[in-house]
Amino acid sequence: MFKFNSLRHKTLINHLKGLTLQSQNPNPLFHRYPSLFSTHFCTNTSDSTPFPVSYLINKFDFSPQFASKLCYSYRLRFKTAKKPDSVLAFFRNYGFSDSQLRHMIPKLPDLLSCNPSKRVLPKFQFFLSKGASTSDIVNLVSKNPRVLSPSLKNHIVPTYEVVYRILKSHDETITRVILDPVYHGNNHVHANIRLLIENGVSDSNIARLLRNWGQVFRTHDMLKLVEELKDLGFSPTQTTFAIALHAKTYVIKNLWKEKVDAFKKWGWSDEDVVIAFKKQPYCMLVSIDKINLLMSFWVDQLGWDPLVLAKGPSLFLLSLEKRIIPRAEVVQFLLKKGLREKNASLTCPFVVPEKVFLDMFINRFKESSYLFKLYQEKLNLPCTRDKTCMSWSKLF
Repeated sequence: MFKFNSLRHKTLINHLKGLTLQSQNPNPLFHRYPSLFSTHFCTNTSDSTPFPVSYLINKFDFSPQFASKLCYSYRLRFKTAKKPDSVLAFFRNYGFSDSQLRHMIPKLPDLLSCNPSKRVLPKFQFFLSKGASTSDIVNLVSKNPRVLSPSLKNHIVPTYEVVYRILKSHDETITRVILDPVYHGNNHVHANIRLLIENGVSDSNIARLLRNWGQVFRTHDMLKLVEELKDLGFSPTQTTFAIALHAKTYVIKNLWKEKVDAFKKWGWSDEDVVIAFKKQPYCMLVSIDKINLLMSFWVDQLGWDPLVLAKGPSLFLLSLEKRIIPRAEVVQFLLKKGLREKNASLTCPFVVPEKVFLDMFINRFKESSYLFKLYQEKLNLPCTRDKTCMSWSKLF
């Protein structure tokens, strides 16, 4: 038979009492965030609320629910106000306002538990040494405190040095690395710039990317993209390489396929898409609506070959209502009157500057007055809200 063990019985009773007390805990936050109430997490307070939660409520006027969520998510465990108060005092001494601190803490709550002299001050000193002002730092950190998260030695300094190697200007490097949120807290930036250098991408191309499309350097697939562009025939030293890399990182895979399908719907092959992309990488950055609008006008209204656009993809970058339609009216007239060879380039009239267009396709003909009037009428054509001109059927 079973023997009664009084010691085990007492232990079990005490354990059950503990469970009962926990289940009857009057604090509503207990059931939602039980780990906040563990003995290793908080000190006892009069209302049984963990000290970090009370601190956030009292200091920043956060709601109990929001304060509890921050403490639970970031495992805030300070037991007195000494540490967080010293952190807030540090930031105030640098010129941060209370409203800025209230905005910062939810984005990086563990700042309250850090040693600012070790974690924050060296970064401020580095920023200042490179020419950033105190107001620059306050503005940057208050808007994006996560700039303080990366390691100074392993991330911020190496990134700064490699960007400076390309831009050769401390002012511009500060603007990109320190003041631009694109470069904050991303460990791929430094490695990706190094990878581009190692793969023969020219400094001018990397500089163009840094100045215009910094998000390129956040990609996880830089080597794969570089090799893909090389396989397509892009030269790392040519400007089109930088634009193509921007396009490949900016347009997500599914959308890229949808754009390819949009071109193919109008008779292009996969090879035609590649040809167009190599000639003008920006063509993959235009919207599907723009692709269809230009194709519809070119094919359905003008009756022209859609494959011509594969060889002149820059037309997809031009305004339909301010460039394509008005000039198409002039070209159509010249073709009908036999004033332009039928095998002459169809794309040339659309890509030349305004003065050249007027001289080549209007002023040199005796019908110049009529052509100019025709051209001006289409330039002033009222447009719809989506910036496409009113019914094309009324134009031709």
